[in-house]
Amino acid sequence: MAAPGFWDNQESAQGQVDSLKRLNATLKPLEELAASGEELEVLVELAAEDDTGATEREVAESVGRLAPQVEQLELRAMMSDPHDQSGAFVQIQAGEGGTDSSDWAGMLLRMYARWAEQRGFDSEMLEYSEADEAGIRSATIAIRGAYAYGYLRGEIGNHRLIRISPFDAAGRRHTSFAAVDVTPEIDEDLQVEVNFETDVREDTYRASGAGGQHVNKTDSAIRLTHLSSGVVVQCQSQRSQHKNRAQARKMLAAKLYQIEVEKRDAELAAKRGQKSKIGFGGQTVRNYVLHPEQYVKDARTGLKAGNPQPVLDGGLDPFVEEFLRWSLGKGAEGTNPERKTD
Repeated sequence: MAAPGFWDNQESAQGQVDSLKRLNATLKPLEELAASGEELEVLVELAAEDDTGATEREVAESVGRLAPQVEQLELRAMMSDPHDQSGAFVQIQAGEGGTDSSDWAGMLLRMYARWAEQRGFDSEMLEYSEADEAGIRSATIAIRGAYAYGYLRGEIGNHRLIRISPFDAAGRRHTSFAAVDVTPEIDEDLQVEVNFETDVREDTYRASGAGGQHVNKTDSAIRLTHLSSGVVVQCQSQRSQHKNRAQARKMLAAKLYQIEVEKRDAELAAKRGQKSKIGFGGQTVRNYVLHPEQYVKDARTGLKAGNPQPVLDGGLDPFVEEFLRWSLGKGAEGTNPERKTD
């Protein structure tokens, strides 16, 4: 990074910086834990000779302090797929249910943005389509940080909200759905080869959403449709149409790559007599109940939180981490018994 000319190519330089961050995110905790392990070994030896019990108490405190660090490293070890350490494109689509579903999709968008903020990850709104009354029809947010995709890949599927509708004058209970899809932000050399001249239809439109000095003034937003698969991606985050096109092409290539990987995994699973992963808009993966009870429960792992508000405010880590443990231990076969978290 200190070499002359390193920053001449900003895109290439940023890629190197991101690689360094990912490496440090893995190596530094390991190095720190190894050093702490050596110190703990010395303490254990001293405790054997200390009749007062003071050193033994110090050993117990050290173990208590190190246990969460070990657990976090074990979670990292579970994310062994090459793309787990990548950034993630998170797409949210309102389902059936009118205004309630649009509002619910907007709540999910806020939840993931707050989760990224709490983890110190960068986030960028790539596409945002407002609904008529409240919330959104759809949105795509890029979340960039070490293992962002690895942590978020368990969010794919339908998310169901049950509550007293604030849009129903009679105060009735409504069930709303929104679909979440997560795609890794993969390197260009791994992406599927796409002929953007013949295989893709490009549409331009005016950007929409809250704020932005270029919003609703020029046709800077880009929509790409892959003709053979029907995959659609959109980008309107930049004022430049050229930059939006480049980002949309990257998203489309990444999505097509993911589809190929999932198709291959499904074929392998079928040969082994296993169930394949349920993708975007498929199985309900989590229920958020605000009335008459209040809880959030994952339909796969059985993990249940008795207070929905911290989860909706971005406190997703217990669910994200439990899914990683569940996916490693149980694959796609059934669910675990109900577990509760504070």
